[in-house]
Amino acid sequence: MESLRRIGWRGDAVPVESRVGRVIAQHRNGYLVHDGTEEFRAQPAPKFLKRTVASEDRPAVGDFVVLSQANPPVIDSVLPRRSTLARAAAGERHTRQIIASNVDTVFVVMGLDGDFNLRRVDRYLALIEGSGARAVIVLTKRDKIDAETLAMRESELSGLKVETHIVNAKDSASVETLRAHLQLGDTAVLVGSSGAGKSTLTNTLLGVERQSTNTVREHDSRGRHTTTHRALIQLPGGACLIDTPGMREIKLTGDEDVTAAGFADIEALALQCRFGDCAHGNEPGCAVRAALESGALDAERWHSFLKLRDELSAASDLLETQLKRKAHARVANKSLGQRLRDKYGRR
Repeated sequence: MESLRRIGWRGDAVPVESRVGRVIAQHRNGYLVHDGTEEFRAQPAPKFLKRTVASEDRPAVGDFVVLSQANPPVIDSVLPRRSTLARAAAGERHTRQIIASNVDTVFVVMGLDGDFNLRRVDRYLALIEGSGARAVIVLTKRDKIDAETLAMRESELSGLKVETHIVNAKDSASVETLRAHLQLGDTAVLVGSSGAGKSTLTNTLLGVERQSTNTVREHDSRGRHTTTHRALIQLPGGACLIDTPGMREIKLTGDEDVTAAGFADIEALALQCRFGDCAHGNEPGCAVRAALESGALDAERWHSFLKLRDELSAASDLLETQLKRKAHARVANKSLGQRLRDKYGRR
C-alpha cells in the first residue's frame, strides 16, 4: 500500500489479491506501468482493442490499473478515476481524448512572451472545470520581459480569480512556489502550447535534465514538439508530474460550463438584467449592455465569452446527436438479433 501511495494512490485499499500499477506512459506498442517499486512494460487486454470500445474507456496516463500475473503483465481493468482531464479529439466525430487521469492540479503553462493568449486560458479553464482537478496558471519566461509588460499581463489576468504564479522556469528558487501543489502523493499535469516551457519546468522541478527542450521561433515564440508523448514522472519529494506534448487545438467536449472559464463576472451581470431571458441585445434594462457601454465590461472579453458559449453549444448538440445515434443503433441491433433468433432459433 505504501509503495502505491508514492505514485499517487489515494484509495483506502487495493482490490484483494490484485496486482495494481499506474500507467506512466503510453506507446504504440503498449504501456509503461509503475507499481510503486519498479516500472515495466504491459499490454492491454484484448477487450480494450475492440473498435467498439470508446477511447476514454481504454487505459490512459495516470490511470491505476489491475494487472494479470502473466509475463509480460496484461492490463485487465482500469480502476475508477478520481479525476479526468479530457478534450474532444480532432475531427468531425465526437470522441473524448483523455489528457491525464487521477490528477489533483492542472498547471496551465503559458509564456509571458508571444505565447501569451488570454483566450487560450479561457478554454483551458473550461476544460479543467468539472474534471475533478484544480486549475493553477503558471506564467513562464519572467526573465524575458520588462516590468511594464509584466504589469500589463498581470492586469489582464486579474479578472480570472485563478491562482497564478509568475516564474522563470529555469530557476529552482523561482518555481519553489509550485511545491505547495507537489507534496507527497500529489499528482499534477502540465498543459500548454509548444515552447511554453513545460519541459524546462519539469527539469527544474526534477533537478535533472530529463526532458528534451528546444528554442522557440522569435516571430511568434512557438516551439517544436520536444515532448512527443504524455509521461508521468516521479519527483524527488514524492509527487507525480505528468508532462504533455504541446496542444495545437483545445477542442471542447460539450460537457463544460462556459461560466467556469473565468466568466463568473459576466454571469453575475446577466443575473442583474431586467428580464430573465435577456439576450443582451436591445432589451431594456440589460445590465450586460450597460456594462459594455460604460466600459466596466471589456468588449473583447464579451466577444470571447460569446465565441466560447457558441462553440460549447455546438459541441453539446453534436454530443447529443451522437448519443441518440448510438442508442438507435443499439435498439436496431437488438431488434435484428431478436428476429434472427425467432427465425433460426438460438445457437
